[in-house]
Amino acid sequence: MRSDDPADVTDRSAELLEVLRERSPLVQNITNAVATNFTANVLLAIGASPAMVDIPTEAEEFARIASGVLINLGTPHEEARAAMPATAQAARASDTPWVLDPVAVGALPVRTTLARELVALRPTIVRGNASEILSLAGFGEGGRGVESTDSPEGALDAALSLAREHGAVVAVSGPTDVITDGRQVMRVSNGHPLLTKVTGAGCALGAVMAAFASLESDALVAAIAATSVYTIAAELAAEKSSGPGSFAAAFVDELARIDADTVRARMAVA
Repeated sequence: MRSDDPADVTDRSAELLEVLRERSPLVQNITNAVATNFTANVLLAIGASPAMVDIPTEAEEFARIASGVLINLGTPHEEARAAMPATAQAARASDTPWVLDPVAVGALPVRTTLARELVALRPTIVRGNASEILSLAGFGEGGRGVESTDSPEGALDAALSLAREHGAVVAVSGPTDVITDGRQVMRVSNGHPLLTKVTGAGCALGAVMAAFASLESDALVAAIAATSVYTIAAELAAEKSSGPGSFAAAFVDELARIDADTVRARMAVA
């Protein structure tokens, strides 16, 4: 398979969804308190198994048995901050893929320092909005907290720099998601604006990326597959929704319902 061939990536993304449902990867989450419940429900719906393990020592040990790990800086309380570096190190030592979501980096000092410490530990995937990626790479000062004031295309140089320096795939979210491994650049154009109206939707995508990364050695393909399945489900949910509340429920339903044929038919990657 060529990871730069949209047809090959589409086929592999559809296959990975089926593999995920068969294997039900165990995804450890050290994540945003605001997003914990939604993230767990998203993982269950798509076919993965969530574990919210963020206590120091316990989190580090769990990373050795998890299929994939998400470290999200949305609400980095003291215990979580203590657990994150050790968990990342344990994941790397155990060849467990892990995803860094640098929420609100650049806008707030504590998480910015922590995010730069964590990215130096070489995450498998870094997922964030354009302002977060710019700030993490040292190209900007950040947006308005979790809100991006920059575009994914405007963050491309920063994403390439991060990917090359830290050996990670970098996924920049937006109307068109930009995903790179530092050499190749791919774009996913699925999705719907209602995703931005549901608390924790971006955070949960990081967990889904960890699930897909546990099944695919090419982290670029894993990030594209996770993004595509997630955003196609959003499109389907929006067709049945009247606003953010009904969309959130429909989105979880569509994640549970989406199949490989739907991915092949609707995936927009280039």
